[in-house]
Amino acid sequence: MSAANLHIGHRQLLGRIREIMAASGSAQRRLDDLVEAIALNLQAHVCSLYLRRPDTSMELWATHGLATSAVHVTTLGAGEGLVGEIVRTARPLNLVEAPSHPAFSFHPETGEDPFHGFLGVPVLRGGRVLGVLVVQNSAARQYGDDVVEALQNVAMVLAEIVSSNDLLSKHELENVALRPSRAEMLSGRRISDGLAVGQAVLFAPGRMMVALIADDPEVEEQRLQTAITELRRSVDALYQGKGNRLGGPSREVLEAYRMFANDQGWLDRLCEAAGSGLSAEAAVERVRGEHRARLLSAKDPYLRERLHDLEDLANRLLRHLGAIDDLAELPENAVLVARDIGPAGLLELDRSRLKALVLEEGSPTSHAAIVARALRLPVVGHVTGFLDRVSAGDTVLVDGENGVVSIRPDENAEEEFRTRVAERRQRRAAYARLRNKQAKTRDGVNITLSMNAGLRVDLPQLEETGAQGIGLFRTEFQFLLSDHLPRQSEQTQLYRDVLDAAGDKPVVFRTIDLGGDKVLPYVAHEREANPALGWRAMRMALDRPGLLRFQLRALIEATGGRELNIMFPLVTTLSEFLAARDLLHGEIERMKRFGKPVPQNVRVGSMVETPAIVWQLEGLLKEADFVSVGANDLMQYFFAADRENPRVAERYDILNPGALRMLGHVANVCKAAGRPVSVCGEVAGQCVEAAALIALGFTELSVPPASIGPVKRMILSLDHNDLGTHLAEWMVKSQGSIRGDLLAYAKGNGLPL
Repeated sequence: MSAANLHIGHRQLLGRIREIMAASGSAQRRLDDLVEAIALNLQAHVCSLYLRRPDTSMELWATHGLATSAVHVTTLGAGEGLVGEIVRTARPLNLVEAPSHPAFSFHPETGEDPFHGFLGVPVLRGGRVLGVLVVQNSAARQYGDDVVEALQNVAMVLAEIVSSNDLLSKHELENVALRPSRAEMLSGRRISDGLAVGQAVLFAPGRMMVALIADDPEVEEQRLQTAITELRRSVDALYQGKGNRLGGPSREVLEAYRMFANDQGWLDRLCEAAGSGLSAEAAVERVRGEHRARLLSAKDPYLRERLHDLEDLANRLLRHLGAIDDLAELPENAVLVARDIGPAGLLELDRSRLKALVLEEGSPTSHAAIVARALRLPVVGHVTGFLDRVSAGDTVLVDGENGVVSIRPDENAEEEFRTRVAERRQRRAAYARLRNKQAKTRDGVNITLSMNAGLRVDLPQLEETGAQGIGLFRTEFQFLLSDHLPRQSEQTQLYRDVLDAAGDKPVVFRTIDLGGDKVLPYVAHEREANPALGWRAMRMALDRPGLLRFQLRALIEATGGRELNIMFPLVTTLSEFLAARDLLHGEIERMKRFGKPVPQNVRVGSMVETPAIVWQLEGLLKEADFVSVGANDLMQYFFAADRENPRVAERYDILNPGALRMLGHVANVCKAAGRPVSVCGEVAGQCVEAAALIALGFTELSVPPASIGPVKRMILSLDHNDLGTHLAEWMVKSQGSIRGDLLAYAKGNGLPL
């Protein structure tokens, strides 16, 4: 038979399957008719369908050619036989002489012994193997590529039909593992504190809304070709910096992404699937499922990363086909599950319905994490393989306190967790009652508690938490969340809004801190081998001062007539600070010349984020009005451990004696110079670390809004001098972190950490 006639015959098979599945009758009758139709069309003596049971064994559900008495009787253990081999690899298995294969397993009740030629393909949905479809011949036979293609198309259609709940009864569905069903607990990383119970919502899942089988294959092929052309055009525009942002990846990453969009092998697989009788959308889903099943089992992290590229390209292609239903209105108590998400995407979601976030990736210092903390949204990240274990609608318990996520918990586990949620709610109510109380230690030391911010959404929490001001306003967020460079008028309006919301409370604006992991999507950025040590922050601002000058003008104009507290990030030398301060004074003089209002008072400070500036502190304090310790970066450089790298991010502790001695040096030098010093890193918002910082002599902390209540409660129970004495002793004797000593002290002295 010619290739063209074979193609027509296989298309007719898909049409016949559609008729069978649309017919009345039991599921068993329709599956029996299905395997018979496949066997006749592919000129095979046997066609059998195995479906996966919840215990991972494979059950024979239908057959044409084997003993019908074996249906629902024959089961293969996990990994058993040729069927088990297909499940393991998620790939077709095409054998001329099946009994000679080392994985062959003989079950006499099936009457399988006369058959030699064997072809089996996985029944895939969402990268999961739901079953295996097999054809066999009595003679030794090598099935052609056209037959493999036809059987894969049938398996793809069958997966959708079985999963739709329209074929099998509720009782029958209990015996098929359509999705994970057992309770699981997975560990990740704490990204944002909090507890939440909700229903899983998959971010951008790419839901199919069209027929699976083509009415006119030629039309479907043309639709697919048009969509591919549009996809390539959009990716090219993205690469050239003209289209929508793709999370701000480097040019090299975009180039790799662009290469995948033009990969001929991927495109050929799509066109073959569409040309064999599937709709264009079904063709994309089938090829996506094949890649997903194969790459999920890859141990090489590079190959697994390529899966994410292909997943995103498939979703984009489906959008061009008009088949994607983007994330609709969130249900009540939604727990969003994603590989990762940008801060802009997070802000677009309905906060009243969104209760928590679970990420396969994510970092505690990422922009989305900082936004999540501002929204008081519990987040657990680095939960490897989570998307493959959860299904939409599953009950999820998100423990942002311990970095743990539970899926499909039993009643007792869920009840215990809800008790913890209620207890936490009571603690928050207790924190609210402390809102107007001064943070003073038991031995009379006043501590200034300010909050970190960077978004308009943060501003109401200034009043809600009782913060004494904004100790750190991260101005770069406005730039990172925009798809264009914010105009000076837009910057001015934001800064004015912040000052208006603060009223008579002080606000410290940190100038734009870019580079490293913070890359603008609309500005060309050269890839660096080690971005954390590269062209970033003040280095970038002083080398290309135009952006900084525009920001300084916006700050001066917004502050006009009020006090301006401005702070420069990641200063490494005194000369950098002086150059930045000269730029500020130059812009103030410029505003005066134009007759515009200028601040009534200007205080200029510096971040202390590098060991280099720590040992130049005496000279810096002669020029700066105040300094603020950025513990995240300072600890990263002190321990030479990239905080974005999960392999090393947890390998150091700020409560290490060496780190504490350096921080104590900063506090002592500032006290001697009579200059204010605060700690504004995320660690200042953690009670254990905050207690140590206060004992070292720091009396100003700027923390995430959600941390003000817990830290204030701790301060009210703290004896500053007593803990300082013990801290000095621990630092002398300890060979590692003093965390254990501090926790034991807290337990013995009623200090709530």
